[in-house]
Amino acid sequence: MLQENTAPQNNHIREKRLRESLRKSIHISSLIIPLFYRYVLGYNRMLMFIILLISLAGLLGLELFRLQQPSFRKLFHRLFGLILRRHEKLDFTGATFLVFSCLLCVAFYKPVIAFLAMSYLSIGDTFAAIIGMSFGKRRFLHQSKSVEGSLACYVSILIFSILLGGELSPWVYVVGSFAATMAELWIVRIDDNIKIPLLSGLAMIMAKPDRRG
Repeated sequence: MLQENTAPQNNHIREKRLRESLRKSIHISSLIIPLFYRYVLGYNRMLMFIILLISLAGLLGLELFRLQQPSFRKLFHRLFGLILRRHEKLDFTGATFLVFSCLLCVAFYKPVIAFLAMSYLSIGDTFAAIIGMSFGKRRFLHQSKSVEGSLACYVSILIFSILLGGELSPWVYVVGSFAATMAELWIVRIDDNIKIPLLSGLAMIMAKPDRRG
């Protein structure tokens, strides 16, 4: 009887982990945006802004059409329903918020800061979820997020900064990594795709990077 009662719960947990793993595998692919900005466009700010603006306009059009047309919404959910969170079924998806935040980063942050802030979102959020789901044992008070997941977020971002930052002082990396981790952990009704890059970028600016930033 106990096995029969726990089987649905175990299936639900496995399904939840599968959904989150699929989401994060797609999420980490968004790292192509900052890498493209740095290594392909060579920090061409105006061109990157135009590309992101066109992308955002296309996504907004798709989102509005999906929300207003039941037949298209049904098809969209059939194709992507496995990776959609509950609130995304009747609201904008995380992809739209991600492109919007990248647009703001490029518009308002210096190129190196924008590159790191956008990268922090792709890397930190992904590692926090994967490690948290797999090894998370210690939960923060009244939260589903774990200490292990937050540590993975911080360490992965800091390592990335050291390896690919290259132009700022180590102090800026420490501050930016910490800010991104706190943003990922902070429970407010703002999408992580907005919180993480904008707050980490602002923190790095306040950390007074050297002139090369």
